Amino acid sequence: MRTKDLLKRKGLKFTEINLDGKDSERSALKARTGMQTMPQIFIDGQLIGGFQELAGKDSRGELEANAK
Repeated sequence: MRTKDLLKRKGLKFTEINLDGKDSERSALKARTGMQTMPQIFIDGQLIGGFQELAGKDSRGELEANAK
């Protein structure tokens, strides 16, 4: 929820992919990223991490650069 709220407040478009009940997709994502927790946030195909990393980018003004 915090991730979506932050992105909406910034006016950034995003795509949510819900993996609830999709164990094989969740396993594939874990194998790709090494992360098990959600959310896993990608910007332009690059994994940036979870909400804490997204909030850090926001506090450094880096999300505005991605909005362009």
